[in-house]
Amino acid sequence: MDTMTAYCGLACGQCPAYLATLKDDDAERARVAEMWSKEFGVDLKPADINCQGCTTDADADQLFSHCRVCDIRACARDRSLDSCARCDDYGCEKLAKILDMVPAAREALEQIRAAGAS
Repeated sequence: MDTMTAYCGLACGQCPAYLATLKDDDAERARVAEMWSKEFGVDLKPADINCQGCTTDADADQLFSHCRVCDIRACARDRSLDSCARCDDYGCEKLAKILDMVPAAREALEQIRAAGAS
């Protein structure tokens, strides 16, 4: 399984958009578009379900729409960080919102921080 971790600690290797892109699976893109459209009250098309992972230098059309406008991603890239775990302002207000919603992201970032301290 892919272990790519987003700047915020989300596991790209578990993201349906990332997995559908890796497999180049149009049926999976359609399934994810339908699922997320219902879950988040948005209108996604299968063509919207493309993502190479937010830490890559992929073209904008190879990033999921939210990732293209994500404040956390923009901040990390502006600071030339490979992860929010390496930021002097770790735990900032932008990051705290997602960490509160996704405890696994906090755990991933804490592991990265601990590994960097050794």
